[in-house]
Amino acid sequence: MQKIAERLGSFYLGAEYDLKKGQRLETPVNYDARDLTTHAVCVGMTGSGKTGLCIGLLEEAGIDRVPTILIDPKGDITNLLLQFPDLHPDDFKPWVNPDDARRKDKTIDEFAESVADLWRNGLADWGIDPERIRMLQESADFTIYTPGSDAGVPVSILGSLAAPGLDFEANAEAVRARIGGTVAALLGLVGLDVDPVRSREAILLSNIFEHYWKQNKNLDLTKLITSIQNPPVRQLGVFDVDTFFPEKDRFAMAIDFNNLLAAPSFQSWLQGDTLDVDRLFYAEDGKPRHSIFYIAHLSDSERMFFITLLLENIVTWMRRQAGTTSLRALLYFDEIFGFLPPTAEPPSKRPLLTLLKQARAFGLGVILVTQNPVDLDYKGLTNAGTWFIGKLQAERDKDRVLQGLKGAIAEAGGSGGKVDYDTLLSKLSSRVFLLHNVHSNQPIVFQTRWAMSYLRGPLTKTQVSTLMKSRKQALSTATPARPSAPVAKSVASATSAPTPAGQPGAPEGFSTTAPSLGMDVPQVFLPIDLDEGEATRHLSQNASQQLNVERVQLVYEPGVIGAADVRFVDQKRKINEQAEKVLLMPAPIDLRRFDWGEATRLSITLRDILDAPEEVGENQGPFFAPVPEDANSSQEIKNLTKKLSDWLFYNSRQTITVHPELGLFQHPDETPREFKIRLQQAAREARDEEVDKLEQKYEKQIAGLQTKLRKEERELAKDEADYQARKQQELVGIGESVVGFFVGRRSTRAVSSAMSKRRMTSKALQEVEESKDVIEDLQADIQEVEEELQEQTQEITDKWENLLENLVTEEISPRRTDVHVVMVGLAWLPSWLVTYRDGRRSRTETVPAYALPSETH
Repeated sequence: MQKIAERLGSFYLGAEYDLKKGQRLETPVNYDARDLTTHAVCVGMTGSGKTGLCIGLLEEAGIDRVPTILIDPKGDITNLLLQFPDLHPDDFKPWVNPDDARRKDKTIDEFAESVADLWRNGLADWGIDPERIRMLQESADFTIYTPGSDAGVPVSILGSLAAPGLDFEANAEAVRARIGGTVAALLGLVGLDVDPVRSREAILLSNIFEHYWKQNKNLDLTKLITSIQNPPVRQLGVFDVDTFFPEKDRFAMAIDFNNLLAAPSFQSWLQGDTLDVDRLFYAEDGKPRHSIFYIAHLSDSERMFFITLLLENIVTWMRRQAGTTSLRALLYFDEIFGFLPPTAEPPSKRPLLTLLKQARAFGLGVILVTQNPVDLDYKGLTNAGTWFIGKLQAERDKDRVLQGLKGAIAEAGGSGGKVDYDTLLSKLSSRVFLLHNVHSNQPIVFQTRWAMSYLRGPLTKTQVSTLMKSRKQALSTATPARPSAPVAKSVASATSAPTPAGQPGAPEGFSTTAPSLGMDVPQVFLPIDLDEGEATRHLSQNASQQLNVERVQLVYEPGVIGAADVRFVDQKRKINEQAEKVLLMPAPIDLRRFDWGEATRLSITLRDILDAPEEVGENQGPFFAPVPEDANSSQEIKNLTKKLSDWLFYNSRQTITVHPELGLFQHPDETPREFKIRLQQAAREARDEEVDKLEQKYEKQIAGLQTKLRKEERELAKDEADYQARKQQELVGIGESVVGFFVGRRSTRAVSSAMSKRRMTSKALQEVEESKDVIEDLQADIQEVEEELQEQTQEITDKWENLLENLVTEEISPRRTDVHVVMVGLAWLPSWLVTYRDGRRSRTETVPAYALPSETH
């Protein structure tokens, strides 16, 4: 095939296929990405080629920058990471199957070379060059997660027990549904064979979750176990908790969960990345991600537990999104068997049905794949608008698929009566699929294109570990560790910095009491951010030899602090934000030449500032430096207040990042990553809208030309039939004339008749040629219009692709009335005065103990 024309929003899946002739046609099959918002189902037996089809579709989603979460129960989808744009044998060599090489009677090197040649030729045959593989690599970030294992990137489930962050009163039904799914998954994980809804175990756990989540408080397994023993709710229904579920029985249940938590094999479930769906869809820099969850190593109960938690998190994420008609993200489930059965109600079924029914409105597409079409809930699958049907193994499989397909057609308001699906399905072969799309008039039979990723087959945990080794190292260095709880800082530590008894009093230049200030001069104390132990360690790290610390003292030096609220208003953009600014001018202070422009902005707020010095160990202080005389003046404080108000009015600016073409701006409380993600979705929607308008514009023009073409083709058929009839008559007339000549009958009438027939035949031939010329012109016109449409569509795609970088910054200035000075006064800045011996003599150094400013004005 010719090299394909790249068009974002259109997935290149293959080419149309002629079942009668058994050959591929040259008409490419491009699938509109937005049709996936109505979800898709892919069914086919082993060997039907469904893995190749689905990986090809996922590759197109990657190129289109559609973030995707992929559930991979068998390990096939991990092949998405085997992308080798150079198509060099050495790239394939680590991944080829040695058994395949042996069966081919080849060495590993020879077999790798043959596979590289196969892939190079296969891609070229489908019009795909190596540059497209590079485009795929650059468009999305591919990561393999391994819950319950550190082979890939490990996953921590603790975040799944955290409060969902939804207002309980407004979303009570949704939150309770998530609680139900989470409880059912937990009960299954610990092996409690009870009713996941009506049993006393489920009811108790559900009430515990609701108690904490109502208050937006997080749960973890430790808190859950203690809450089972001592429930935070004392009444369940009309019974008290001990009557409903006796303490002895609760203890046995708590033991089950404790055994799970204590098991060494379970520790891998508590480490790694959290199930933060937003971060599974987008990297820290806003780049779309394909997050593959490899679960081939898990037991059935562990799979159900994890998939239920993941699905519940996706449902919660979905409810936070704004509505859209464009494709926002994808959920791909490679083998749905057992998770959406027709009669049973496993914990995974409810969130799956919720997604199938509601995700469309939020732009989240769901793709479900199976080779077991019998054991599926086809009532749920009637919500799927696209069906990819491959070769099926048994007649009952075909009957079940036809039942589901007809249900989906009826749900979409169609009949499908004119299509013999039974016959079509019977003729399908490997890599040949029937595509039924409710957004199209007719089904299409097509052959899947060659996958850009190397289809090596399922990867083992060891292979996943090899594949993800460098990626895990990159993730660990790129992603800063996030502590689960703030670490308290010790203010006084006698062990880390010993203070000998009987040490001298105040250091030189300091006093044991703070200077007396006027009543109208406010004074505050900055909090200690660096404790004395950290201060001495800081000095030790910078020293060339071991330090012998003699004493550590807390000293305070004066500075001027100013705090103000500055409001920024932009009525056009509906911005009304208030910023608190805390500025510090440290010692030495010269109030005669004081300039707030030389002050630095502190990262703390007024709420963090203290009204008294902090306490330290005996003989450690605190000690105070003297205050300049002119600082102890209420009039000077008023002058500084006026100067601060003026300086903030003239110099404060709220910088916002703006995308002029989209008319979007970064909200003050929005991170650059969040803004980039929002821009990508808005650009996709704008692109889709422009392409729709363009296609509607050309649709009438193309339809008119095609109507003329069909009319002219009918005329041609009629002219050709007329020509053949005239030609036959002419031949008959010529035959009669020849016979008459030999039998001695000559007639001028016969000659005249023959000449007349000849003229009519020539005229008929002329009409045939004219019709052919008209048809050729119409076909050229249609091709020209279609090329013009393709060209303008590509221009739209390129425009929105490139416009994502067209960001500008604008500034919002405050009005005079928008600046409100809260306070100006004297600030006491804490520092550690460390006296130590460096082996030769005694030295004293000062280490600031307060949080150093990060922004200079």
